[in-house]
Amino acid sequence: MRRVRYESRGGPLFVEEAPVPRPGPGELLVRAEAIGVTLPVVRKVTEAAEPGPLGGEIAGEVTAVGEGVTRFGTGDRVTGLCFGHGYADFALLHEAMASPVPAGARAVDAVALVRGGLVALGALAAARPEPGEAVLITGAASGVGHLAVQLARTRGAGRVVGAVSDPAKAAFVRGLGADHVVGYGDDSWGAPVDYALDAVGGELLPRVLCSLAPEGRLVAYSSGGGTVRAYDLLVGAKSVIGFQMARIARGKPELYERWREELWRLFAAGEIQPVVHGEFALADAAKAHGEIEARANRGKVVLIP
Repeated sequence: MRRVRYESRGGPLFVEEAPVPRPGPGELLVRAEAIGVTLPVVRKVTEAAEPGPLGGEIAGEVTAVGEGVTRFGTGDRVTGLCFGHGYADFALLHEAMASPVPAGARAVDAVALVRGGLVALGALAAARPEPGEAVLITGAASGVGHLAVQLARTRGAGRVVGAVSDPAKAAFVRGLGADHVVGYGDDSWGAPVDYALDAVGGELLPRVLCSLAPEGRLVAYSSGGGTVRAYDLLVGAKSVIGFQMARIARGKPELYERWREELWRLFAAGEIQPVVHGEFALADAAKAHGEIEARANRGKVVLIP
Protein backbone atom coordinates (compact mmCIF):
# COMPACT_ATOMS: atom_id res chain seq x y z
CA MET A 1 0.00 0.00 0.00
CA ARG A 2 0.98 3.68 -0.29
CA ARG A 3 1.81 5.71 2.80
CA VAL A 4 2.88 9.34 3.27
CA ARG A 5 5.79 9.92 5.61
CA TYR A 6 8.53 12.46 6.43
CA GLU A 7 11.98 12.04 8.01
CA SER A 8 12.86 15.44 9.45
CA ARG A 9 11.21 18.55 10.86
CA GLY A 10 9.48 20.49 8.12
CA GLY A 11 9.41 17.59 5.70
CA PRO A 12 9.43 17.05 2.83
CA LEU A 13 6.47 14.69 2.71
CA PHE A 14 6.92 11.70 0.42
CA VAL A 15 4.99 8.58 -0.59
CA GLU A 16 6.47 5.16 0.14
CA GLU A 17 5.34 1.58 -0.22
CA ALA A 18 4.54 -0.17 3.07
CA PRO A 19 2.90 -3.45 4.10
CA VAL A 20 -0.80 -3.35 4.94
CA PRO A 21 -0.96 -3.33 8.76
CA ARG A 22 -2.73 -6.00 10.77
CA PRO A 23 -5.30 -4.93 13.36
CA GLY A 24 -4.36 -5.59 16.96
CA PRO A 25 -6.74 -6.03 19.91
CA GLY A 26 -9.56 -3.49 19.72
CA GLU A 27 -8.49 -2.19 16.31
CA LEU A 28 -10.15 -1.93 12.90
CA LEU A 29 -8.32 -2.08 9.60
CA VAL A 30 -9.93 0.53 7.36
CA ARG A 31 -9.52 0.97 3.61
CA ALA A 32 -9.45 4.74 3.45
CA GLU A 33 -11.81 6.58 1.11
CA ALA A 34 -11.11 10.06 2.51
CA ILE A 35 -8.57 11.49 4.97
CA GLY A 36 -9.09 14.78 6.77
CA VAL A 37 -6.07 17.05 7.17
CA THR A 38 -5.88 18.73 10.58
CA LEU A 39 -3.90 21.68 11.91
CA PRO A 40 -2.29 19.61 14.72
CA VAL A 41 -0.85 17.19 12.15
CA VAL A 42 0.43 20.06 10.00
CA ARG A 43 2.09 21.54 13.10
CA LYS A 44 3.59 18.16 13.94
CA VAL A 45 5.46 18.19 10.65
CA THR A 46 6.67 21.77 11.02
CA GLU A 47 7.37 21.86 14.76
CA ALA A 48 7.94 18.40 16.29
CA ALA A 49 11.52 17.60 17.24
CA GLU A 50 11.25 14.03 15.96
CA PRO A 51 9.23 12.76 12.98
CA GLY A 52 6.23 10.59 13.73
CA PRO A 53 3.27 8.96 12.00
CA LEU A 54 0.87 11.26 10.19
CA GLY A 55 -2.46 10.52 11.81
CA GLY A 56 -5.76 12.18 11.17
CA GLU A 57 -9.42 11.75 10.45
CA ILE A 58 -10.21 8.88 8.15
CA ALA A 59 -13.36 7.44 6.62
CA GLY A 60 -13.71 4.21 4.73
CA GLU A 61 -14.62 0.52 4.80
CA VAL A 62 -13.60 -1.94 7.51
CA THR A 63 -11.68 -4.81 5.92
CA ALA A 64 -10.55 -6.65 9.08
CA VAL A 65 -11.02 -6.44 12.84
CA GLY A 66 -8.78 -7.28 15.76
CA GLU A 67 -9.47 -9.39 18.80
CA GLY A 68 -12.16 -8.05 21.12
CA VAL A 69 -13.88 -5.77 18.59
CA THR A 70 -17.65 -5.99 19.12
CA ARG A 71 -19.24 -2.91 17.52
CA PHE A 72 -18.02 -3.26 13.93
CA GLY A 73 -17.40 -5.93 11.33
CA THR A 74 -15.94 -6.23 7.84
CA GLY A 75 -17.87 -4.24 5.29
CA ASP A 76 -18.98 -1.54 7.74
CA ARG A 77 -18.26 2.07 6.79
CA VAL A 78 -16.71 4.08 9.61
CA THR A 79 -15.00 7.35 10.39
CA GLY A 80 -12.75 8.36 13.26
CA LEU A 81 -9.40 9.69 14.41
CA CYS A 82 -6.32 7.61 13.63
CA PHE A 83 -3.28 8.15 15.85
CA GLY A 84 -0.93 6.00 13.77
CA HIS A 85 -0.25 6.18 10.05
CA GLY A 86 -3.45 7.74 8.73
CA TYR A 87 -2.14 9.15 5.45
CA ALA A 88 -2.31 5.79 3.73
CA ASP A 89 -4.44 3.47 1.61
CA PHE A 90 -5.16 1.40 4.75
CA ALA A 91 -5.09 2.62 8.35
CA LEU A 92 -5.69 1.24 11.82
CA LEU A 93 -8.50 2.82 13.82
CA HIS A 94 -9.19 1.99 17.46
CA GLU A 95 -12.77 0.88 18.01
CA ALA A 96 -13.29 3.50 20.73
CA MET A 97 -12.47 6.26 18.23
CA ALA A 98 -14.69 4.91 15.44
CA SER A 99 -18.20 5.98 14.48
CA PRO A 100 -20.49 4.48 11.84
CA VAL A 101 -21.15 6.38 8.62
CA PRO A 102 -24.87 6.37 7.70
CA ALA A 103 -25.93 4.73 4.45
CA GLY A 104 -25.78 7.16 1.57
CA ALA A 105 -23.34 9.57 3.24
CA ARG A 106 -20.12 10.33 1.39
CA ALA A 107 -16.74 9.66 2.94
CA VAL A 108 -15.70 13.28 2.38
CA ASP A 109 -18.80 14.45 4.25
CA ALA A 110 -17.92 12.10 7.11
CA VAL A 111 -14.37 13.41 7.58
CA ALA A 112 -15.56 17.00 7.17
CA LEU A 113 -18.44 16.62 9.61
CA VAL A 114 -17.80 14.18 12.41
CA ARG A 115 -14.47 14.93 14.04
CA GLY A 116 -14.61 18.68 13.46
CA GLY A 117 -18.25 18.74 14.47
CA LEU A 118 -17.55 16.79 17.64
CA VAL A 119 -14.83 19.24 18.63
CA ALA A 120 -17.13 22.17 17.87
CA LEU A 121 -20.00 20.64 19.87
CA GLY A 122 -17.66 19.83 22.74
CA ALA A 123 -16.21 23.33 22.84
CA LEU A 124 -19.73 24.77 22.81
CA ALA A 125 -20.79 22.47 25.64
CA ALA A 126 -17.72 23.47 27.66
CA ALA A 127 -18.75 27.13 27.31
CA ARG A 128 -22.16 26.42 28.91
CA PRO A 129 -24.00 28.82 26.57
CA GLU A 130 -27.32 30.36 27.48
CA PRO A 131 -29.91 31.18 24.78
CA GLY A 132 -29.38 34.62 23.32
CA GLU A 133 -25.75 34.98 24.39
CA ALA A 134 -23.13 36.39 22.02
CA VAL A 135 -20.19 34.23 20.91
CA LEU A 136 -16.85 34.90 19.23
CA ILE A 137 -15.34 32.07 17.16
CA THR A 138 -11.73 32.34 15.99
CA GLY A 139 -10.55 30.34 13.03
CA ALA A 140 -14.13 30.71 11.81
CA ALA A 141 -13.36 29.50 8.29
CA SER A 142 -11.42 26.42 9.43
CA GLY A 143 -12.50 22.80 9.41
CA VAL A 144 -13.77 23.06 13.00
CA GLY A 145 -14.60 26.76 13.04
CA HIS A 146 -16.97 26.75 10.08
CA LEU A 147 -19.02 24.06 11.84
CA ALA A 148 -18.85 25.89 15.17
CA VAL A 149 -20.41 28.98 13.54
CA GLN A 150 -23.34 26.90 12.32
CA LEU A 151 -23.72 24.90 15.54
CA ALA A 152 -23.67 28.03 17.71
CA ARG A 153 -26.67 29.23 15.76
CA THR A 154 -28.51 25.94 16.27
CA ARG A 155 -27.76 26.22 20.00
CA GLY A 156 -29.53 29.58 20.21
CA ALA A 157 -26.70 32.11 20.05
CA GLY A 158 -28.06 35.65 19.84
CA ARG A 159 -25.02 37.08 18.04
CA VAL A 160 -22.28 35.11 16.28
CA VAL A 161 -18.98 36.86 15.54
CA GLY A 162 -16.45 35.08 13.36
CA ALA A 163 -12.77 36.03 13.51
CA VAL A 164 -10.59 35.27 10.48
CA SER A 165 -7.00 35.74 9.37
CA ASP A 166 -7.90 37.11 5.94
CA PRO A 167 -10.70 39.58 5.07
CA ALA A 168 -11.29 37.56 1.89
CA LYS A 169 -12.89 34.90 4.07
CA ALA A 170 -15.54 37.25 5.45
CA ALA A 171 -18.21 36.48 2.85
CA PHE A 172 -17.74 32.74 3.38
CA VAL A 173 -18.18 33.05 7.15
CA ARG A 174 -21.22 35.31 6.81
CA GLY A 175 -22.70 32.72 4.50
CA LEU A 176 -22.43 30.19 7.32
CA GLY A 177 -24.64 32.37 9.53
CA ALA A 178 -22.24 34.73 11.30
CA ASP A 179 -23.71 38.16 12.10
CA HIS A 180 -20.32 39.87 12.02
CA VAL A 181 -16.84 38.96 10.80
CA VAL A 182 -13.66 40.58 12.14
CA GLY A 183 -10.01 40.24 11.19
CA TYR A 184 -7.33 39.31 13.69
CA GLY A 185 -5.61 42.62 13.07
CA ASP A 186 -8.70 44.85 13.16
CA ASP A 187 -8.57 47.74 15.62
CA SER A 188 -11.92 46.76 17.12
CA TRP A 189 -13.82 43.52 17.39
CA GLY A 190 -17.05 45.27 18.31
CA ALA A 191 -19.19 44.77 21.40
CA PRO A 192 -17.99 42.27 24.02
CA VAL A 193 -19.22 38.67 23.81
CA ASP A 194 -20.39 36.29 26.51
CA TYR A 195 -18.16 33.42 25.47
CA ALA A 196 -15.47 32.64 22.91
CA LEU A 197 -14.27 29.47 21.21
CA ASP A 198 -10.60 29.85 20.39
CA ALA A 199 -8.94 27.67 17.75
CA VAL A 200 -5.84 29.80 17.28
CA GLY A 201 -4.12 30.41 20.62
CA GLY A 202 -0.64 31.87 20.71
CA GLU A 203 -0.41 35.66 20.52
CA LEU A 204 -4.13 35.96 19.72
CA LEU A 205 -5.23 34.42 23.01
CA PRO A 206 -4.95 37.57 25.19
CA ARG A 207 -7.00 39.53 22.67
CA VAL A 208 -9.70 36.87 22.67
CA LEU A 209 -9.81 37.17 26.45
CA CYS A 210 -10.17 40.96 26.16
CA SER A 211 -13.17 40.48 23.85
CA LEU A 212 -15.16 38.88 26.68
CA ALA A 213 -17.75 40.72 28.74
CA PRO A 214 -17.47 40.47 32.53
CA GLU A 215 -17.96 36.84 33.66
CA GLY A 216 -17.27 35.71 30.11
CA ARG A 217 -15.90 32.25 29.29
CA LEU A 218 -13.07 31.43 26.91
CA VAL A 219 -12.83 27.83 25.67
CA ALA A 220 -9.36 27.01 24.31
CA TYR A 221 -9.26 23.89 22.15
CA SER A 222 -6.37 24.58 19.78
CA SER A 223 -2.84 23.22 19.76
CA GLY A 224 -1.44 26.72 19.46
CA GLY A 225 -0.86 27.30 23.17
CA GLY A 226 -0.69 30.81 24.52
CA THR A 227 -0.55 32.55 27.90
CA VAL A 228 -3.02 34.70 29.82
CA ARG A 229 -2.37 36.65 33.02
CA ALA A 230 -4.28 35.66 36.14
CA TYR A 231 -4.89 39.36 36.78
CA ASP A 232 -6.81 39.65 33.51
CA LEU A 233 -9.10 36.88 34.69
CA LEU A 234 -9.63 38.39 38.13
CA VAL A 235 -10.51 41.88 36.92
CA GLY A 236 -13.44 40.75 34.83
CA ALA A 237 -14.28 37.56 36.74
CA LYS A 238 -13.54 35.72 33.49
CA SER A 239 -12.64 32.07 33.04
CA VAL A 240 -10.56 30.00 30.64
CA ILE A 241 -11.61 26.42 29.97
CA GLY A 242 -9.52 23.86 28.15
CA PHE A 243 -11.22 21.28 25.95
CA GLN A 244 -9.81 18.09 24.45
CA MET A 245 -11.98 15.73 22.41
CA ALA A 246 -9.91 12.63 23.15
CA ARG A 247 -10.89 12.79 26.84
CA ILE A 248 -14.56 12.62 25.88
CA ALA A 249 -14.06 9.78 23.41
CA ARG A 250 -12.18 7.67 25.93
CA GLY A 251 -13.84 8.69 29.17
CA LYS A 252 -17.43 9.45 28.18
CA PRO A 253 -18.30 7.22 25.22
CA GLU A 254 -22.05 7.66 25.74
CA LEU A 255 -21.74 11.44 25.38
CA TYR A 256 -19.44 11.03 22.38
CA GLU A 257 -22.06 8.83 20.70
CA ARG A 258 -24.90 11.22 21.54
CA TRP A 259 -23.02 14.14 19.99
CA ARG A 260 -22.22 12.06 16.91
CA GLU A 261 -25.88 11.21 16.44
CA GLU A 262 -26.81 14.87 16.84
CA LEU A 263 -24.36 15.86 14.10
CA TRP A 264 -25.79 13.39 11.61
CA ARG A 265 -29.33 14.43 12.55
CA LEU A 266 -28.55 18.11 11.96
CA PHE A 267 -26.79 17.21 8.70
CA ALA A 268 -29.76 15.18 7.47
CA ALA A 269 -32.12 18.03 8.38
CA GLY A 270 -29.99 20.54 6.47
CA GLU A 271 -29.27 22.60 9.60
CA ILE A 272 -25.50 22.26 9.25
CA GLN A 273 -23.45 21.69 6.13
CA PRO A 274 -19.78 20.69 6.20
CA VAL A 275 -17.78 22.47 3.52
CA VAL A 276 -14.88 20.76 1.74
CA HIS A 277 -12.31 23.36 0.73
CA GLY A 278 -10.44 21.00 -1.57
CA GLU A 279 -9.78 17.36 -2.35
CA PHE A 280 -6.13 16.40 -2.94
CA ALA A 281 -4.55 13.16 -4.10
CA LEU A 282 -2.54 11.28 -1.49
CA ALA A 283 0.64 12.11 -3.40
CA ASP A 284 -0.24 15.81 -3.07
CA ALA A 285 -0.31 15.79 0.75
CA ALA A 286 2.30 18.56 0.82
CA LYS A 287 -0.01 20.80 -1.22
CA ALA A 288 -2.87 20.03 1.18
CA HIS A 289 -0.67 20.98 4.13
CA GLY A 290 0.32 24.15 2.32
CA GLU A 291 -3.31 25.27 2.13
CA ILE A 292 -3.60 25.06 5.91
CA GLU A 293 -0.17 26.57 6.59
CA ALA A 294 -1.14 29.53 4.41
CA ARG A 295 -4.50 29.79 6.22
CA ALA A 296 -6.11 29.63 2.80
CA ASN A 297 -8.75 27.00 3.53
CA ARG A 298 -12.45 27.69 3.76
CA GLY A 299 -13.73 24.51 5.35
CA LYS A 300 -12.09 21.09 5.36
CA VAL A 301 -9.02 19.98 3.43
CA VAL A 302 -9.29 16.32 2.39
CA LEU A 303 -6.94 13.73 0.90
CA ILE A 304 -8.40 11.10 -1.45
CA PRO A 305 -6.30 7.88 -1.67
